[in-house]
Amino acid sequence: MGIRSFLSQCSRTLKLTVKPGKTELWLSIKICFLGIGAIGLIGFIIKLLSSVLQQGPVS
Repeated sequence: MGIRSFLSQCSRTLKLTVKPGKTELWLSIKICFLGIGAIGLIGFIIKLLSSVLQQGPVS
């Protein structure tokens, strides 16, 4: 693929794009924050489990 065809495809893609509405934007933001929170919660649980398992049995 040459540089000319790449630029042509980029310009076609940019012509098709539209600015999202307010509700669509807020929905995207909510979904992103939900995903970030879920990944953080999973990481916290893994860290908590690893620290509990590394301590070993209590004497």
